[in-house]
Amino acid sequence: MSSLVFVVEDDAKIAAVVSDFLKAEGFITRCFPDARGVLEAVSADSPDAIILDIMLPAGNGHTLARSIRETCKAPIMMVSARREEEDKLQALDGGADDYMTKPFSGKELVARVKAQLRRANGMQPGPIAGSYRIDADALQVFWNNQSLELSRSEYSIFTALARRPGAVFSRDVLLDELGGRSEESTDRAIDSHVKNIRKKISEVDPNARPIASVYGSGYRFDPE
Repeated sequence: MSSLVFVVEDDAKIAAVVSDFLKAEGFITRCFPDARGVLEAVSADSPDAIILDIMLPAGNGHTLARSIRETCKAPIMMVSARREEEDKLQALDGGADDYMTKPFSGKELVARVKAQLRRANGMQPGPIAGSYRIDADALQVFWNNQSLELSRSEYSIFTALARRPGAVFSRDVLLDELGGRSEESTDRAIDSHVKNIRKKISEVDPNARPIASVYGSGYRFDPE
């Protein structure tokens, strides 16, 4: 499943641009022109992240963020034309996880959303499914209670796949998890990292085949 992002923004042009950038990266978006109906939608749809303007008709972004935070743990990114430190601190103290000032880069906004989602999912070190668990603090993956001793790149790929079991990840998406392309970061490097992860899992659980290759598309994590 793709991640669902709420965009709460009264400027229709900005909302459309933000939505387009997110959709281009595979996100599903739902836009709200003001604060009305947002809390009900959060309760009903459980968004994965929320982009929230501070100045809203029929409501205030700070108040809305505090109300959302009472029932929802999804990352909240506040956006505003206000650049004063006091405004940023008020947003962060009120439950926001990040703050961007207008005008902003759509690409940077998407990158920050991805970072917040990685952080939110990585802060769940206990059992996730099947025979494995992730210790985000130690950057370790345990299979059948044995450490896989993954490299940093292997850890990043494994945790990306494990966040969405059953979803197909292209090599380009996995490259994003490693920080993008470089001389050492290529499609072949992804294949090599996946091969190493499989080998290390097999060493502790010979019957496990949790990472499937999807011809022409990439890789899928099926823990069971």
